[in-house]
Amino acid sequence: MMNGMTLKTATAILHTNRGDVSIELFGNHAPKTVENFVTLANGTAEYKTENASGTNEGPFYDGAVFHRVIDGFMIQGGDPTGTGRGGPGYMFADEFHPELQFDRPFLLAMANAGPGTNGSQFFITVVPTPHLNNHHTIFGEVTDAASQKVVLDIAQTATDRMDRPVEPVVIESVEITE
Repeated sequence: MMNGMTLKTATAILHTNRGDVSIELFGNHAPKTVENFVTLANGTAEYKTENASGTNEGPFYDGAVFHRVIDGFMIQGGDPTGTGRGGPGYMFADEFHPELQFDRPFLLAMANAGPGTNGSQFFITVVPTPHLNNHHTIFGEVTDAASQKVVLDIAQTATDRMDRPVEPVVIESVEITE
């Protein structure tokens, strides 16, 4: 809670092959970003590319992998191609809020290639990363200990030279609750 206002407007549960990750979504502070994530997750977004299941309809994230994992920094997923170059076929603007800073671990934020290039890729930090402030939209936080442990376990998985997990870390499904 900040300034008397609850940040959480919904919860996303990433069901992965390494365990569940529950994330509080900050719809009051990053409404477009949360709406984008929720509609991609539940399959109501209109996207122009194939999802990880090979179709262009239905839940976008189901079957996608965490394609980039850097221990001591973050885990990144949300690309249906698993390459770090995929997305939904559209981009949208950043949403920076002064109350949301990379001052603690376990923050959910949009991965991008520069201003206004948000799509479907996201990352979860495992340490404070203040150098990312005003570069990546923060739109959620992993707050419970069990979920944080899953994130840390994923962050410590063995990777190749390209930071790709040797054993795939799969987002089997995403459940959204209000």
